[in-house]
Amino acid sequence: MDIKDRLKEIRDYAKMGQTNFEKHTGISSGYFNKVKSSIGSDTILKIINKFPEINVDWLITGKGEMLKKTEAEKPSINYIHKGSPYYNVDFIGGFDLVLNDQTLNPDYYIDFAPFNKDGVVWCNLTGHSMEPELSNGDYIAMKEMTDPIEYLPYGEVYGFITNSYRTVKRMGKSDKDGFIRLIPTNKSPEYSDQDIPISMIRKVYAVLGSMHRLF
Repeated sequence: MDIKDRLKEIRDYAKMGQTNFEKHTGISSGYFNKVKSSIGSDTILKIINKFPEINVDWLITGKGEMLKKTEAEKPSINYIHKGSPYYNVDFIGGFDLVLNDQTLNPDYYIDFAPFNKDGVVWCNLTGHSMEPELSNGDYIAMKEMTDPIEYLPYGEVYGFITNSYRTVKRMGKSDKDGFIRLIPTNKSPEYSDQDIPISMIRKVYAVLGSMHRLF
């Protein structure tokens, strides 16, 4: 998304056409027709003064979200059962053996509005096979799937538990009957697709989202 796209997104958010937006912010008429790859600091200030909820970093670089997060929308931890439980359990971005047993009691709760839903849990992701989509050390929000694996949509990212390991991969269709294909995002030579028997899989979790460690 280039700067013209971001400016249009702000105008759509403000429900204003180009002319009205320029008048509202005090930007010179026809300015947006001349924009190429960046805008000046004075224009940025005019936009932010009228729309203080706009994320400046997003406006300049395109990174992050358009709107600033309110305090209520930022993740926080607590011990009073507010939000979704965090378990200190590793899902490996690879096929390494996991030695730690499933934790029975959460370490704490993560209060993060988009993921405060029944059945959602937070765990750790380790390894690099899902980068850049998911990074080593991320928290991942997951929800257990109760439908048979054969009926889950292909192309989505899931956490898989077998008797030997926990892994996060994108699920694809295997050419073998009774198998699924686990697909890493990282295309480095050390990572490759792998078909595994459905009978090996004890549980499947949909990966709903992730965030970097904030605490």
